[in-house]
Amino acid sequence: MNAADLSGAPARSPWQDVRQALRRRPAVMASAALLLVVVLLCLLVPLFAPYAYDQLDLQSIAAPPGAAGMHLFGTDSVGRDLFVRTFHGGRMSLLVGFAGTLVSLAIGVAWGAVAGYFGGRVDQSMMRVVDILYALPFMFLVILLMVLFGRHLLLMFLAIGLINWLDMARVVRGQALALKRREFVDAARLAGLRDAEIIRRHIVPNLIGAVVVCATLTIPQVILVESFLSFLGLGVQEPATSWGALVNEGAADMEAAPWTLIFPAGFLALTLLCFNLVGDGLRDALDPKSR
Repeated sequence: MNAADLSGAPARSPWQDVRQALRRRPAVMASAALLLVVVLLCLLVPLFAPYAYDQLDLQSIAAPPGAAGMHLFGTDSVGRDLFVRTFHGGRMSLLVGFAGTLVSLAIGVAWGAVAGYFGGRVDQSMMRVVDILYALPFMFLVILLMVLFGRHLLLMFLAIGLINWLDMARVVRGQALALKRREFVDAARLAGLRDAEIIRRHIVPNLIGAVVVCATLTIPQVILVESFLSFLGLGVQEPATSWGALVNEGAADMEAAPWTLIFPAGFLALTLLCFNLVGDGLRDALDPKSR
């Protein structure tokens, strides 16, 4: 008879413990709420705003916030509404962040799970590849891939994801090394399951907690990489935009129109901060030693 039976209360699942731990962290909950607001604004504002993100208002060129009627954040140097462009750019940056992270997840989870499960020479060979890639200049490789294969948005997802999976692979590999010694894996082997089925049905599902935390911390890294590429002119191209591209444009007009830099840079910084706080909170909540 366990403690739950003696007390009469049902046993709580691990995810209920995680939710309870997160509720005790006001900064994490506030960051999650702010992040949700930013995501909703990026999704909805471009749909319902009175201006398109690339629409020109030649009567309101470089107008300050609120000085030209409906332009809440003002306009840029060619009369485009900065309010709509900020959230349209946020939509693009978040799309790159999530898509690049999914590519990183697919590669990193598969690579780390296989290396950790098989161990031995397989593990050593696969992780030496990771070590070699770690030694290469990360940003240089991304820029090289973008220059060689073009600036298409899909190629940006792949380029960033193909380089950004190394941390994920290491985290998953460490978890897989511990999981393969558990009793349920031994039972699966005795039941005659093949190695591929054990990895898919038993190893990977038990990595969800670590993967969620790593993904939450990877998204801001990918957004930052995309912003840096766009700032260099190698990322999102006109007429589309992103926070990095807007920061690049705002930096050029900073003295004459500082609001063109303040708003996109502010939302970029806020989003990165919220993602990092949520990721740190999830990591602490999933760690039994911190409860």
